[in-house]
Amino acid sequence: MSRGLFVVLEGGEGAGKGSVLSAVAEWLLAQGIEPLCTRAPGGTAEGQVIRSALVQSGANWEPTAELLMMMADRAQHVGRLIRPALAAGRVVLCDRFVGSTIAYQGGGRGLSSEVILELQKIAADDVAADLTILLDVSPAIGLKRSLKRLAEEKSSEDLFERLDIGFHERVRASFLKQAAADTEHWAVIDASRPIVEVIGDVQARLAERIEQRSADWAGP
Repeated sequence: MSRGLFVVLEGGEGAGKGSVLSAVAEWLLAQGIEPLCTRAPGGTAEGQVIRSALVQSGANWEPTAELLMMMADRAQHVGRLIRPALAAGRVVLCDRFVGSTIAYQGGGRGLSSEVILELQKIAADDVAADLTILLDVSPAIGLKRSLKRLAEEKSSEDLFERLDIGFHERVRASFLKQAAADTEHWAVIDASRPIVEVIGDVQARLAERIEQRSADWAGP
């Protein structure tokens, strides 16, 4: 491919983004496409420092401080990793991007979406996802999955899992609203089903987008 393709996986806690991203990356490799796999926050070494401070158990950030830290990670992530990879013609698979910021810090925390989008423009300029796949699952199911995974991994990154169900319902509603407002760039997939079915649907959506982009690049 002559220029890159930016694909983002979004969803609430326990939606299965990490598992799906890994499976899709293997599928692309089998087709001779080596994707760049990353996540937000934490895609760079500096971003990992921010992630550790943000989501560790016991963290108690003001919502605005949380948002600004997310955007600091985004500026570093886009400038040092995502933009160069896209310029080099690579497929970038990213676990969360601005959709999560709007859903979590906007819908969940109650901050202004307009302010978030202004900060996004400063942090990422014109870098936007070509395809955002929303793995949609009810908070009741997702939180149960996520807490089980955190316990198995003995992870302390449980900042959002500790928040009330109302927060997670607002996050889900925001994701679905974003997807409904931009059906050209968003696809919603039911992530309450077995993971193999979810992966198959994601692969199909991505195959369509790659085929479409390849046709565009080929020209008349």
